[in-house]
Amino acid sequence: MKIDLRSDTLTLPTPQMQEAMNKAPLGDDVYGEDPSVNALEEKAAKMFGMEAALFCPTGTMTNQLAIKVHTRPGDEVICDKLSHIYLYEGGGIAMNAFSSVRPLEGDLGRITAKMVEENINNANDVHQPITRMVSLENTVNKGGGSIYDFNEIKKIKEVCHANGIILHLDGARLFNALIETDQTPLDYGKTFDSISICLSKGLGCPVGSFLLGKKTFIDQARRYRKAMGGGWRQAGALAAAGIYALDNHITLLKDDHRRAKEIGKMLAANSWVEKVYPVSTNIILAQLPQNITSTDFVEKLKQNEVYCVSFGKHLVRFVTHIDFTDEQLEVLRTRLAF
Repeated sequence: MKIDLRSDTLTLPTPQMQEAMNKAPLGDDVYGEDPSVNALEEKAAKMFGMEAALFCPTGTMTNQLAIKVHTRPGDEVICDKLSHIYLYEGGGIAMNAFSSVRPLEGDLGRITAKMVEENINNANDVHQPITRMVSLENTVNKGGGSIYDFNEIKKIKEVCHANGIILHLDGARLFNALIETDQTPLDYGKTFDSISICLSKGLGCPVGSFLLGKKTFIDQARRYRKAMGGGWRQAGALAAAGIYALDNHITLLKDDHRRAKEIGKMLAANSWVEKVYPVSTNIILAQLPQNITSTDFVEKLKQNEVYCVSFGKHLVRFVTHIDFTDEQLEVLRTRLAF
């Protein structure tokens, strides 16, 4: 039995999702005529209480569109040094928006309002870029699926508002955070100027992310999406998968989190593992001692048909997802016992 825990992007559509995709009415989205895409965008905007949404192929595109629209060349974006927009988007901030980045060192990828306030540049100092935008990631991939305290997010919003700074959320796995906390999508919609949500991670869709914000913002993002080659044609089948996931898969994230916590316990008992990061959602990070490399650990597990990824020289990552079952969890228990 192959057990693939490299990422939650590896999932395949469920039979029910495939049925919804097969039945989806189609049209040309560049002309605004795909009814399924329009329905997804309307549903997402309503869910978060925001004016409009834009369906895109990837979360990298939705993040990069947000930065492109919100900033001007030469501006600066504040984020944590572990942020996806900084580490894993191909230098897109420089390539697409011509902006610079001020990466801060937070706690498992989470920065504070005090840190933001202390790193805002003086707009009257011609030596410094203008601080235009703050980007938070929730949950934090590189932080082991860590969740922001929403009270801290609100404090960051206050700092941004007082200084005329945009607040963006890379919410690729936001529903993983929402299912574990008391907040709702509406709470986030009231707090952020723009939000990026991924459908092809925890929610199990084959493709797609959406960007949320004011209508004028989304209109501009749509223009840039076209310029980046992201205009859809008959994308309704993919949008239908997103609609199905929003209606049926959010509550399943609790099972992913439960299984992740069990894997954390298994890894903590493994003789090769020095430390396991706190497991809050569906991502498990295991720190190895200095005499064991992550590539060696990954290869040893691969020989037992268990797949994870190197996340640093002595760090490995496992991610639970909709295709990882309780049966596989029990098989994994024996394969991690070494």
